[in-house]
Amino acid sequence: MASGFFALFDDIATLMDDVATMTKVAAKKTSGILGDDLAVNAEKASGFVPDRELPVLWAISKGSLLNKAIILPVAFLLSAFAPIAIAVILVLGGLYLAYEGAEKILEWIIPHAHSHEKVNLEEEISPDQVLAHEKQKIKSAITTDFILSVEIVIIALGTVVEQPLTTQIVVVSVIAILATVGVYGLVALIVRMDEFGYKLIALNPEENTISDKIGRLLVKALPVLIRVIAFVGTIALLLVSGGIFSHNIDFFHHLLPTWPGIVKEFLIGLAVGIVVLIPILIFKKITSKKST
Repeated sequence: MASGFFALFDDIATLMDDVATMTKVAAKKTSGILGDDLAVNAEKASGFVPDRELPVLWAISKGSLLNKAIILPVAFLLSAFAPIAIAVILVLGGLYLAYEGAEKILEWIIPHAHSHEKVNLEEEISPDQVLAHEKQKIKSAITTDFILSVEIVIIALGTVVEQPLTTQIVVVSVIAILATVGVYGLVALIVRMDEFGYKLIALNPEENTISDKIGRLLVKALPVLIRVIAFVGTIALLLVSGGIFSHNIDFFHHLLPTWPGIVKEFLIGLAVGIVVLIPILIFKKITSKKST
């Protein structure tokens, strides 16, 4: 009887050790997506009346948890009954990541206008307009989160697809929860950084105090920080997508064998992204001409 308990504890300890090891690997593989997720959500959670930023972010966080509650069971079923689908979805997700990274680089080189209309919160607008603006941005953020969550879950699952199903469920669930809690926790700190800066500035009536200097630094640093996160996230997108192609497609796996892995994966991601981006831009241009 006692030996049975000891064997059970040994099995549990082995499982936890495997889970910890695989979770580290999965976290490393998904870090690029998490960086992009952080940048995207920091942008989408900003632009509200200060008192509404945290409630809006909480609404987006709940939507993110619901997204993962939908995605995780589907991913585990595919892993159990159609594991080849994981590799297919992984490559399709890589195509999307490569396209997104290439599109963002194009935006840096040739800035273009976006179709969505922005609401100027400095103007007098009705409570109904404020509510409609919030609902629109929350819906947009949750939709984007769903796409990124699929990528995070599939990439994490791809790192443990050879492991027992129990390990897969624990590792991928931990990554999914960490993605929501970590990303939206950091977003909450980022979007409130300027508000905290203004409070430091107003802390006392004296000029050029330490609190004033720190407050002004935080206010000025917010847009810079969001741009830096967006830049790092874009590079990470191309690295992650290039890594997906390199590890799942033989042609890319044997391409440029003497090049450093990070350079090879970035170039592969960028090249595939450009190949995907060109026909999409052509299609958008044709459809926009027809609509006019």
